[in-house]
Amino acid sequence: MYTKDQASAIKQAFWTAYGQYMALHLSAEGQKINWINYKTGIKHLHFKMQVDNRVATMTIEMSHPDAGIQELMFEQFKEFRNLMKGYLNEEWDWDLHSLNEPYKTVSRIYTSMPQVSIFNQGDWPALISFFKSRMIALDEFWSDAQYSFDVFK
Repeated sequence: MYTKDQASAIKQAFWTAYGQYMALHLSAEGQKINWINYKTGIKHLHFKMQVDNRVATMTIEMSHPDAGIQELMFEQFKEFRNLMKGYLNEEWDWDLHSLNEPYKTVSRIYTSMPQVSIFNQGDWPALISFFKSRMIALDEFWSDAQYSFDVFK
């Protein structure tokens, strides 16, 4: 078991390694971007990457405090479901109005990679590959779809 400081240092080392690896890749629009803190340009809409000692998750999270607007955002993504699947080459899970860790209502579109650990450096290449391919595909998708979400700015 790791102390809190050791666990924090390992997590920071992983995200630093991922960020350095991804820094070599430009966005779909040819821009240099921060892949770890990807900016969608829409308030309450985030592309999130999470990994712990059991699972890695890639998520599109809609966290608008108004549940009705959150549902409209979710429905807008549904309109692009086939386009998104075309970029990602896989089907993701869709949850309207679920609870996240701080117990806020969010809507999520996500995929997971089970049985991996950020604390096992041997898993890092698989984790980086998991996040890299999906984040690049999401960026390509977002490059095409983002203007349809301008109403939520």
